[in-house]
Amino acid sequence: MATGKTTPSAARVTSAAAENGKTHELRTEVQEFKRRRILEEARELFFAQGYESTTLDSIAESLDVTKPFLYSYFRNKSEILNAICEIGITESIAAQEEVLAMDLAPSEKLRLIVERVTSIVIRDQKYVVVYNREEKNLEDAEQKHLIDMRKSFDQRLAKLLEEGNASGDFAVDQPRMLAVSISGTLTWVATWYRSRAAYTVTDVVMHMIQTVERMVGKKSRAR
Repeated sequence: MATGKTTPSAARVTSAAAENGKTHELRTEVQEFKRRRILEEARELFFAQGYESTTLDSIAESLDVTKPFLYSYFRNKSEILNAICEIGITESIAAQEEVLAMDLAPSEKLRLIVERVTSIVIRDQKYVVVYNREEKNLEDAEQKHLIDMRKSFDQRLAKLLEEGNASGDFAVDQPRMLAVSISGTLTWVATWYRSRAAYTVTDVVMHMIQTVERMVGKKSRAR
């Protein structure tokens, strides 16, 4: 008959399972940290001297590891480049999806998307610059994957512009084309922004918000 009490052996099994779970979680965190360090170092080298001039040997030397260590996380240099290129896009998409799920007017959603994505582009500036400059060196499948990700961002943005047209927030003639123009404008910030310039990150973010708001226009309401 079940007594509802946990036997010593069952408690030991439960404790062991919990310990194994913690060990697995810690191992995953360590692996992710090492993978991130590879990407950070490769980003610096790709940014400073270009993808083609950077070898796996130079990445390994910069990290003070062996080349087989790199192969335990990435199958080749192109896969490292692909992972670097994915970072800014993935985070921008996540920010966009979070804003679109909010109960806000289209104009407020657009303003918030521009604010968050511009901040991401500035924070991940070197990742974005490497992507813009080195996309041509990606393998075909990797390039298509990134293009599809960008398209998904643009499609959701176009839908928001269409909703803004319907609500009277925007006056956009071709939402799909303008969505591509807006995302390109935001991405281009990574190319010209300089941290030591006279303008702050806040200045740049506000400038981009105002620029995009002028791009979408606004329908005049009858009085």
